[in-house]
Amino acid sequence: MSRRAFSVAIFARNGGAVLLVRHRRLGTWLPVGGEIEPGETPLEAAVRELREETGLSGSFPSGLGVDGTPPGLVGYEEHPAGSKGLHMNFAFVADVASRTLAPCDEWSEARWVDDAAGLECPENVRQLVRVALAAPASAP
Repeated sequence: MSRRAFSVAIFARNGGAVLLVRHRRLGTWLPVGGEIEPGETPLEAAVRELREETGLSGSFPSGLGVDGTPPGLVGYEEHPAGSKGLHMNFAFVADVASRTLAPCDEWSEARWVDDAAGLECPENVRQLVRVALAAPASAP
């Protein structure tokens, strides 16, 4: 059986746009994110990964699903991750107050987009950009 790992993707929003980064190792445009560490919930991992990869903290909107859905959760998808096996990925949206990013060695370029058309990225990323932009904002 191949390796399986739980991961998170965070679609950070600011001013009607979502942050995508050009992942150095994979060479494609993706949201920030990574694997869930032992003992973490998906939401805790999303908060940590957003901070580690951008320097930003976000507000994760509640009320996007049924009772008990973690704030900001907008989707779940699975994808092969090469030698890392199958990633079972929780997608979150987070509202951030700034577009100023701290450098991170996991990505080489960052863009704030209102549509991922024309970017080299997986189709589910394009779909989740649309979902993230359509999700209600965090309460002030």
